[in-house]
Amino acid sequence: MKSDISDGLRLRSPSQPSLQRPELLAPAGNWECAKAAVENGADAIYFGLDRFNARMRAQNFTEADLPQLMTFLHRRGVKGYVTINTLIFPKELAQAQQYLRTIIAAGVDAAIVQDIGICRLIRQLSPDFPIHASTQMTITSAAGVEFAKSLGCQLVVLARECSLKEINKIQQQIAQQETSLPLEVFVHGALCVAYSGQCLTSEALGGRSANRGECAQACRMPYDLIADGEVVNLKERKYLLSPQDLAGLDVLPDLVKSGVTSLKIEGRLKAPEYVANVTRVYRQALDSVMTELERPNPLTPFSTSVEGIKAPLSETERGWGRGQSDREHYNLEMAFSRGLYTGWFGGINNQELVHARFGKKRGVYLGEVTRIHNEQVTVKLQAPVKLGDGIVFDCGHPEAKEEGGRVYAVVSKGKETILSFGRNDLNLRRVHIGDRIWKTSDPELDKQLRQSFAGENPQFQRPIDLEIYGEVGQALIAIARDRLGNIVQVESATSLVEAHTKPLDTDRLKEQFGRLGNTPFCLGTLTNHLSGAIMLPISELNRMRREMVVQFEELRSQPKRWQLHSDVSFQNLLPSSPTLQEAKATSPSLIILVRNLKQLQAALEVGIETLYCEFEDPRAYQEAVQMVRQQQQKNKAENSSLLTHNLALPTIWVAPPRITKPGENWILQQVRACKADGYLIRNYDQLQFFAADRCIGDFSLNVANPLTADYFQQHFGLERLTASYDLNITQLQDLLTSCPPQWFEVTIYQHIPMFHMEHCVFCAFLSTGTDYTNCGRPCEKQEVKLKDRVGSEHVLKADIGCRNTVFNGTAQTGAEYVQRLIELGLRHFRIEFVNETPEQVSKTIHFYSQLLRGEITGSQLWRELKLQNQLGVTRGPMGVSALRS
Repeated sequence: MKSDISDGLRLRSPSQPSLQRPELLAPAGNWECAKAAVENGADAIYFGLDRFNARMRAQNFTEADLPQLMTFLHRRGVKGYVTINTLIFPKELAQAQQYLRTIIAAGVDAAIVQDIGICRLIRQLSPDFPIHASTQMTITSAAGVEFAKSLGCQLVVLARECSLKEINKIQQQIAQQETSLPLEVFVHGALCVAYSGQCLTSEALGGRSANRGECAQACRMPYDLIADGEVVNLKERKYLLSPQDLAGLDVLPDLVKSGVTSLKIEGRLKAPEYVANVTRVYRQALDSVMTELERPNPLTPFSTSVEGIKAPLSETERGWGRGQSDREHYNLEMAFSRGLYTGWFGGINNQELVHARFGKKRGVYLGEVTRIHNEQVTVKLQAPVKLGDGIVFDCGHPEAKEEGGRVYAVVSKGKETILSFGRNDLNLRRVHIGDRIWKTSDPELDKQLRQSFAGENPQFQRPIDLEIYGEVGQALIAIARDRLGNIVQVESATSLVEAHTKPLDTDRLKEQFGRLGNTPFCLGTLTNHLSGAIMLPISELNRMRREMVVQFEELRSQPKRWQLHSDVSFQNLLPSSPTLQEAKATSPSLIILVRNLKQLQAALEVGIETLYCEFEDPRAYQEAVQMVRQQQQKNKAENSSLLTHNLALPTIWVAPPRITKPGENWILQQVRACKADGYLIRNYDQLQFFAADRCIGDFSLNVANPLTADYFQQHFGLERLTASYDLNITQLQDLLTSCPPQWFEVTIYQHIPMFHMEHCVFCAFLSTGTDYTNCGRPCEKQEVKLKDRVGSEHVLKADIGCRNTVFNGTAQTGAEYVQRLIELGLRHFRIEFVNETPEQVSKTIHFYSQLLRGEITGSQLWRELKLQNQLGVTRGPMGVSALRS
């Protein structure tokens, strides 16, 4: 799926609209990072406060910092966005509301939000405060943009998995549907392997939710690939789920031409040197791109490559010189690099995205060790190295302690270079010929970067444009505009007089008004409208310039005055009080989700009434529906012969894939063709597509509080909602007591879907293909698991869109809490199977049926399941301590 670069570089005719200059948005985990971003050319920064943000490990800012921070940013012509990009639990709504009031009153420029309920709350508090839909909202299509717009969002951060082709398609579709919103994309930084907002790995394995800013980075760990019970020998490739870092530098022209409004750099956990380095590289590159694209007849097209910046992982692979200077690539690799690549911008390439050789920072590749002699190491250098640089030797086992140190001497001998190190710095017995050498530290570069944001005086200046008016006998008038739309006017205190020598010409005016050192400004354009040969004392011109700067700083420093209603509350948005009597009038029921026809048959045989199917190939749904229809006919016949109506008729609901991208509605049509009783809704496209059908909202909608639940109920008429898997038992109880409990179903047994990803492990490591067109479809032929460091084997499945899900190898149960949930009025309990045999399916259903009838306790069931062979069970996130409530 390759972007057509040549198409975007055609000569633009004068009638074509001018290209929009995208905002450059930099991360700031603390004050130093904020300064580093500003002084290196960021147009805006994004930062978190000490709660409700997706980078809780960052130092972050406090509410008390907001006034000073926003004054600093605005004075420098930079916007500041606060991240509230986590799910919010019911008992946190009051605190979140107070946070929002503080943020809005402080003049923050926007909030980046994940939780649908929080979007509603912001709109309740303020009709005009800008909301940016976070990438955590998993928006991959025009339908997602339309959904965000209906919530009151002003901008959408697209999922990182969107290619340039898909971004252009989304832009085209939202323009046609008149649902356009500005779009933001990540342009540089770490890539999550899972779709943001859909990763439950840290939650499943340790109760640390990525949707709560507590990601434990399980994707950066080593895994063994097990195919049909045998470990696949991948040699040194162990980091099967660790993508290279995103670098969109080489596709900047295409991103500009796609019309995206904002280019976002990832890295709120990174050091200020990283922020300075990456921001500066992209500032300079973006300005260069805009200059080139805005030329009337750009004769020299950009040398760009949507295949991306390949990580230099072997002596035949070099990552430099693919359209930008070696120096820029060097700087980006030194900033932080697990290998740099254009991510998904160029489409799917499963052989490039994950090289799998390491999951941690490396830096710049120097070459391989060719000789070790007399405490010296010889290498054929592929990049520069100098005294003081830090290097590490990579023997292919990054999980073990690696040798490394600072270079003490560099001696060139022909094509080879001899490196010497400090005495006792290295154990050269642990270094081998053939080891890769990486430069991990460049003190000289770090010093330059720190100097870029040191001191109190502004180092990055933004242009102001001047118009000068006046004639003899009148005051000189200077009208100044900055690029943010601010205008100031200053007048001379004395009148202009006729000049006999040295009249005020354009050069003299530029010289005097351009003396803007130690200010946030530099002179952009100056238009001279003076009439005749006139003059004004230089001292007066200087005074006017200083007054102009003061006026601009005062104007910029005024906080944004967003509307803020004092007489409203989140409580105005809460659904009406739940009626337990209505809920308790029905008996608890068991819902079974199966993933193959044999499991479905087993569930039908034990009389399950509500069946969900999630198959890898939706074409198999027709047979599943047929099986259920046959069972319905059988039950009808038995009811008729018995003259009773004891046997209920089973219903079948089928699940479309979790993600829908532009051009994938054919999959949804294939799903609907089976004519099931209803559909399990996973995303925004499906809310639209199945709007006329019976629908149940699945866990991927991230329903974690009553404001979100109410929105889906009121706007989409879903029959039930699946409670978020991020809720522990206390938070789940809070949700059930703040909404009608009959709105919900809760999954009480499952292999939690940990990673859901565009990255196809089958294609990457069981084929030499790049995508579904040439991989040979190993997913259809082999049973695959991923074995982690502690020996757990996690099931890997692919869906019809070739997206992979890693399911926790150990099932998780909420059995011990079922009785409490029944007392709260919950009546719908789901069990999900992955690779269980029909016998295991029958036995598990039997135990849970007994549990719902009150014949055994949750503790008894838990013990019984622990005893079953191959059915290890943990209490899972529902049982995690309620500290987060």
